[in-house]
This record gives sequence, C-alpha cells and structure tokens, in this order.
Amino acid sequence: MMIDRLGGIDPLKNVQNTQKTHRVKETAQPDSINVSEEARERAEVFYAMEAAASSPDVRTERVAEVMEKIKDPAYIDKAVVDIVADRLLDVFGI
Repeated sequence: MMIDRLGGIDPLKNVQNTQKTHRVKETAQPDSINVSEEARERAEVFYAMEAAASSPDVRTERVAEVMEKIKDPAYIDKAVVDIVADRLLDVFGI
C-alpha cells in the first residue's frame, strides 16, 4: 500500500523569517495649542457677556425711587438701616 503525501512538503515553508523586526520608537509629543489674540479677545467678550447675563437687572426707576426716599430724613431710621445692611451683606455673601 502506498500513501501519497498530503499537501506536499515544501522545505521553504518550514524556514522561519530570520530577520529581526525593528521596533519603531514612539516618542510622546506633548500636546500644545496656540490661541490667537483674536480668540482670546472673543473669549473675554464671551465671558463678560455671560457675567452680564447672569447678573441681576438694575431698574433705574427703582433706584431713583430709593434715592428720593433716602433724601427724606424721616425715612432713615435704625430699622431701615438694619434691613439695608442685611441685604448688602447677603448680596456680597458676607
């Protein structure tokens, strides 16, 4: 009985690659950005607009009314001064 070779034996298939593989050195470059002067100015304007939008409204009519009341000496008493002082402390977070 004769058995034929299955798939054949190729002597070159058994030879391993003898060349060494070269590793590529990966040097980590630090990330950096350059922001233009125009972008800085726009950011400053943006943050100023955000601050203005989040601040409470100033009502000129109400300010004028309070100024008139303050001019009247009968209006200013200890209770009013205490209330105003408390509100100012609250506004400034003290």
